[in-house]
Amino acid sequence: MTARRIDAAERRARLALRHRHVPSARTDDVVAITDDLVALHSTDPVTVYLSVAARMRTPALEPLSAALYDDRTLIRHHAMRRTLWVLGHDAARLAHHGATLAVARVQRRDLLASIGASGIADPGAWLAAADERVHALLAAEGPLTAREVGTRLPELARPLTIGAGKFAATQAAHSRVLLVLGFTGHVIRARPTGTWINGQYRWAAADPWLPGGFGEADVRESAAGLVRRWLRAFGPATRTDVAWWAGWTVATTKTALADVGAVQVELDEGTGYVLPDDVDPVAPPEPSARLLPGLDPSTMGWKQRGFHLDPEHAPLLFDRNGNGGPMLWVNGRIVGSWVQRRDGVIAMRLLADVGAEAVAELERHAHELEGLLGDVRFAVRYPAPVQAELMA
Repeated sequence: MTARRIDAAERRARLALRHRHVPSARTDDVVAITDDLVALHSTDPVTVYLSVAARMRTPALEPLSAALYDDRTLIRHHAMRRTLWVLGHDAARLAHHGATLAVARVQRRDLLASIGASGIADPGAWLAAADERVHALLAAEGPLTAREVGTRLPELARPLTIGAGKFAATQAAHSRVLLVLGFTGHVIRARPTGTWINGQYRWAAADPWLPGGFGEADVRESAAGLVRRWLRAFGPATRTDVAWWAGWTVATTKTALADVGAVQVELDEGTGYVLPDDVDPVAPPEPSARLLPGLDPSTMGWKQRGFHLDPEHAPLLFDRNGNGGPMLWVNGRIVGSWVQRRDGVIAMRLLADVGAEAVAELERHAHELEGLLGDVRFAVRYPAPVQAELMA
């Protein structure tokens, strides 16, 4: 049987609808938005808020803070590619077992090596005791900042050398213990130490924030569950896209795709995959035009982005490591960039002719974003190269 061909136009239509760019797909349910995107990049704290706000019918910042810190229906956790994400509970458990624990093993091994190099005779016993003491402290008194943990447990604040050569750095042991406990799922990041744009977080024991914790689960089944969610949001996609997003080996990727019965389709890039109940064509959605923040899931969901990005524009919009800055999106396609200037004005640069109606909608969204941000000024963690000229 010949594989169905899905062209770039249909892929953009799927993106605009499933990523809630189109007006009819927007919702004020911040957990639904997060689940529909599988996870939100949280390397830059601004990303999480603006990614959600751009998909809300009534854009606001407070509902996301409430979901993260009051209702605790969303959590912040290291997962795919050692990246920090915000996820719903079910997705977090899938990502933890399907991706995070493999990273945690490496992080723990490296920490043990650093402990041993610091002169401790039995690194394993020292780390086990440190894990227990930190977790007990947070369960009793948390959430606490890393500094507060070090003050209460000064014997754990000894300096460690992390890394080697030009990448070597000195870090207090308790800070590294907290990081590894986060990877293993015993502790979790709670409220930031400052405002919502701050990327320094307090730490808390995981159970009160994620009832039952991350639990136990089969790695293979978790990987299948994760790729099923991902294909629903980002399919069709190539095997390269899946492996890159999840941080998996080729073997793990192949197995996960087989386990969900992924169906092969023909893409411009070669063989792609969709879920077995997602093969049929989709109707063109209504027009859409949005300003999305740096590292938004729509930007960072695929390694091969030719269907929604003109390759000639990539050097202006992505840094050398492939991190995407703030983007202008029209009908499922990246068409330019934007920046918040020092006076709070949102400045845009279009790199394509999108028509007067789309321009007007982008301008309307820019003014809406200015109102949402108010007096808040933020710096993009990974700015697009074109933003320097936009700041002028």
